[in-house]
This record gives sequence, structure tokens and C-alpha cells, in this order.
Amino acid sequence: MIQKIFVFPKAFINKKRETHIPITLITENKYKSWIEKQPAAITSQINEEGFNPKGTHILIIRNVKGQIKQIYGGVHDEIELYDLAEISNAIQKSFSEKALKKTSFEIKESNFNEAIINRAHIGWGLAAYKFELYKKDKQITPALVFSPKANKERINAYTNSIALLKNMINTPANDMGPDEMEASARKVAKEYKAKIKVIKDKQLLEQNYPLIFAVGDSSPRRPRLIEIKWGNTKHKKLTLIGKGVVFDTGGLDMKPSNYMALMKKDMGGAAHALSLARIIMALKLPVNLRVLLPVVENCVSGTAFRPGDAMPSRKGLIVENKCTDAEGRLILADAITLASEDEPDLIIDFATLTGSARAALGTDIPAMFSNNNKVAKELQDISMIEEDPLWQMPLWEPYNKIIKSNIGDIMNSVDAPGDLIYSAIFLQNFLVNETNWIHIDGFAWESRGRAGRPIGGADTGLRSVFAFLEKWC
Repeated sequence: MIQKIFVFPKAFINKKRETHIPITLITENKYKSWIEKQPAAITSQINEEGFNPKGTHILIIRNVKGQIKQIYGGVHDEIELYDLAEISNAIQKSFSEKALKKTSFEIKESNFNEAIINRAHIGWGLAAYKFELYKKDKQITPALVFSPKANKERINAYTNSIALLKNMINTPANDMGPDEMEASARKVAKEYKAKIKVIKDKQLLEQNYPLIFAVGDSSPRRPRLIEIKWGNTKHKKLTLIGKGVVFDTGGLDMKPSNYMALMKKDMGGAAHALSLARIIMALKLPVNLRVLLPVVENCVSGTAFRPGDAMPSRKGLIVENKCTDAEGRLILADAITLASEDEPDLIIDFATLTGSARAALGTDIPAMFSNNNKVAKELQDISMIEEDPLWQMPLWEPYNKIIKSNIGDIMNSVDAPGDLIYSAIFLQNFLVNETNWIHIDGFAWESRGRAGRPIGGADTGLRSVFAFLEKWC
């Protein structure tokens, strides 16, 4: 199964096929002048088919023999990431699989620079993704010949890493448990000659990760902490953390079945951290990288932790467990303490953490928190440019009083609106140094199904964080 998770869409080729069709991109502001230059036959076709860049449609032009000789694709003035995903999808619907097997496509470049060409190729690549691990018959997707200006290494790093992220999230929990999460991390580490270490089961108690152990002890699939290290120690120290709850029943505070149905995606934070690390390593970003993935299954059993338990943490704080369904912040707490002990220049954690973040911002926009407002503002600004939005929410210090415990130091959940803020403040309490820290609370799931974003696992914040890190390092 792990080998299948690392099989990526074949969206790009290097050579033209038997049939080769150029795609000319028409931007909104050039649409009117372009139409005026077209012969009557094409103008008539435009009117009949309603070709318009604002709809990101395609216009297929045929020769006198009925063969396709040219495709026009409508795009925004500033070509957006998913413009070419729309075009690829439209092509797929217009061609038979037999035709697609022998046909290649190519973007007619015009005056586009490398950045635009790369963005267009990445969008095309994202459209090629299908979750077909359990299907015998695989769909044939349109193949794009790399443009001369395209940065193949960058395009493949993005599209393959995002495909890995989606495959990991989409894979059901019976095939994506702690062992499979570890195997995925080991494969990525081996691919880029990174060091990997795994602390598993009772070793977690022996090495002082009591919260990770407590949450995962209810499952026969044993808990673990996965650590990857890569890069030059002379560079800035970056630590990525990802919540890896492979399935969340809610524990003894069990979720209703309708809320449990999607809980295979509760390891989406770990999938983000690992996939981001893969892009960083593939593109050789000059950072001293560390990745921490606390991986558990939150089950119901005789060893399950209970509501009301007083739970020790790596930092020494005693957590009053108010809800076994607030387990993600518990495992992240130990990982954040470990990360900050090393005094990195920046810690970023990814987690599918709270429903209240979705209530506040919807499914597309992760809530982002940081103890450095300058860093947060820069990341938020970049996220808008990258079409991968993040929105800063407040680490409201007075709320610390609300999560203070009467029997311990801190509570992991409170019965009050605003859980996304309480959970972020909870995590902040487990930093041990004045380390710059970013917490991203995302959904990691696409519910609607759009071009380049099929229903299923979704990258939310991944591209923005990488773009931020390129400037940061």
C-alpha cells in the first residue's frame, strides 16, 4: 500500500505525441481585441459555445477534416493557479481516453515569464490528481509537454508532494495507521538522505512524552513520535510539527457516527508537515530542518484515558483532561515542548484541530496563530498572493484564565465558545523558550469538488508556508 501512496499522477511528458495540440491562453483584458481578429467561423463558434475567459472555458478549433488543430483557453489577467486545472478538466471531458493516450498538449507561451509558466503547470498537475489506490481502472489524464521556460524540478516537487499529502489523507485508516505513517516518513527520509528516528510505545514514557503515550495507549496500533532531520546545521533552524491522529473516535467522549465518518483525515496535520518537508528537501531550501510527527490512534478500550484525568506532560505542567475528543492538542503539547527545547529559529505546527476554526472561517481558510505578529502578517500577506489563504486569529492572553485548572495547571478543553483560540493558547503554554511559533488549524479536506481540488484530502496552507519559508531562509 505504501508504494501505491507514492505513485504520482503522470501529468507531464518531455516529448510530443503522435497528435500534438497547442493551447493558446486568452486573458480577460485581451479577449475583446483577440475576438476582433478572428474569422467569422470562429466568431460564430465563440457565440454559440459561450467561450469567455471569465468562465475559464476552452474553445476547440478543428480543421476541414474535423481534426483538432488548436485549443484556446480562457484565463484571468493574472493567471491563477487553478486556471489550467479548469482547462485540463475541460479537455478531459472533451476527449475520449483513446484520444488522450495518443495526444499531447502544450502551452503556447506568448510573453509569460517563468513564474507564470510554473504556476500554470502546477495547476495542470493538480488537475491530474485522482484517488485511485483501490480502483482497477485508472483514468487517463491529459498530458502536457513541459514548456522550455518551465522549472521541472519545482513543478514536480509541488505536484508530487501535494499528491502524497492527498493520498495519505484519503487512504482509509485501516491502511494508514501508525505503522504506515512511519513507513511513509521513512520513505521520504530515504529519498532525500535525511536522518530518521522513531520513539515508540513504552519508550515514549521512558523518554518523557507522557501525553503522546496516554492518548495512543488505547489502541493496539501503538503510539510513536517520528523525527526527521535534514540540512546544514549552519542554516536557520526550522522545526515542523504535524498532528498525526490516524483515526479519532473521540475516545470515551465518543463522537456521533456522522462526525466520526471523516476522521481518517485527522492525521492531515502530519501529512502537511511531511509533504512540506518533502518540498523543502526536493528544492534544497537552505534550512536546518527538523520534523516531528506525534502519531496515535484515539480509541476506546480499557486503557483509554478518561475525562477528568490529571495528566503529566513533558514540560511538567499537569493537564486536567476535560475531553478525550480534545486529544490532538495533547500530543502536540509534548511535541511543541520538545521542539522549543532545541531553540529553533521558527516552529510551525499543522493540525486538524477544532470545529470552531471551521465555524469561524469555513473550510478553505485555516486559522493561523503566532506569537510574532510581524511573522504572522508576512505569512498572511503571502498566502493571499499564493491563492492559499491563511487568516491570523488572536492569541488573546486574558483567555489563559479560562483554561486554568482547579486540580492541575491547565485544562485541554472548556465549555465556552472560541475553542480555536483556547486550543492555540493551550499549545502556547507548552513552549519553553521565546521561540517564534506559528500554529495552523486547518480542515485538510475538500467537500465540494473543484478543478484541481477533487473531493477528499486537501492541501490548505502548504504552498503559502513554503513561499514564506523561501523568503524567510
